[in-house]
Amino acid sequence: MTRLIVWRHGNTDWNATHRVQGQTDVPLNELGHQQAVDAAALLVRFKPDAIVASDLRRAADTAAALAAVTGLAVKHDQRLRERSFGLWEGLTMTEVAERRPEEYARWTRGEDVIGGDVETLDDLGKRVSEALLGAAALAPPGGTVVAATHGAGARSGIGHLLGWPREQLRTWRALQNCHWVELTHDASRGWQLAAYNVGVFSDRPVPPPV
Repeated sequence: MTRLIVWRHGNTDWNATHRVQGQTDVPLNELGHQQAVDAAALLVRFKPDAIVASDLRRAADTAAALAAVTGLAVKHDQRLRERSFGLWEGLTMTEVAERRPEEYARWTRGEDVIGGDVETLDDLGKRVSEALLGAAALAPPGGTVVAATHGAGARSGIGHLLGWPREQLRTWRALQNCHWVELTHDASRGWQLAAYNVGVFSDRPVPPPV
């Protein structure tokens, strides 16, 4: 059974001020770096065979914290980047609602945004799921791969991988900074969701130290 850990990056100043990041290359803040270190201390127990990350700094530097305790090199994949939010990037969601109300209304309904150069959900899901499959292929039989990515990208990519409808994905709570999703794959069942929104402050147990 192959295990794929889809890991959201740590906190940034734009996260803290509720600004839309998209593909703007915002770095981790001090809290985000500490979150990455703390999460890496748990993820190392899965004994990953490979680490893949978005090339945006907040995800790449999050992955680097795990690389530091595993000795693995990080492979970067642009397909793991966050959804492109076009003209929304740099705005708070309050500002988006005020300045682009029709686009914002479609977003809140879970529909594709028409205008603003915002990437469609189908394009996002396909792009990220292809990257996740590529990451999983790096694992030996029964191995584990960690893919560091972004919140919206993780949701759509995982949903596309599992074949879940968009309406079902809207029932998921947002993935918290430096929390992860655990997926497993075997020949008889295909891909399955094993755990969601797991992290340092989660109550779900993690594997024992080895």
